Amino acid sequence: MSQEEMLQKMGTGDREAFREFYQETARSVYSFILSLTKSPTEAEDLMQETYLSIWSKAGSYVPQGKPMAWVFTIARNLCYMRFREQRQRADVTWEELEGLEEGRTFCDSLEQAADRKVLLDALSKISREERQIVLLHAAAGMKHREVAEALEIPLATELSKYNRSMKKLQNILQSR
Repeated sequence: MSQEEMLQKMGTGDREAFREFYQETARSVYSFILSLTKSPTEAEDLMQETYLSIWSKAGSYVPQGKPMAWVFTIARNLCYMRFREQRQRADVTWEELEGLEEGRTFCDSLEQAADRKVLLDALSKISREERQIVLLHAAAGMKHREVAEALEIPLATELSKYNRSMKKLQNILQSR
């Protein structure tokens, strides 16, 4: 079943179509959101919001282009709303900050956390578009053609930006 057909069935309340759509797209959506937020925790939270929004809006989906472009638009808008909320909430109290630190739990080993930190730091040093291209291809496993379609750029442009981005990341990581 195509993504378009899944969205149409989701619009009628078909939970199986939603499950199938989620399984097919979750990795790409997570990578896209992570490329914007640079925070795995934030990306997971926004991914849930994205899929809730997809479920509730599936009935109003109008096929025009690729379904993933529609999904990425929803995800991007939710990310930007979150960024605005965070900017407005600049009056965080000291107690709130201490509470965040105390309640923090680490699921990964320290080594994995350190590797993740190094990688996220390196990714933060390249442009947003470069991050999206790298994460959608390398982390989400999308083909270059699919990344180009999702980001609505020519395949040749996507390929050259991917190669340039990987060279930049390699230089950043080697200079550490």
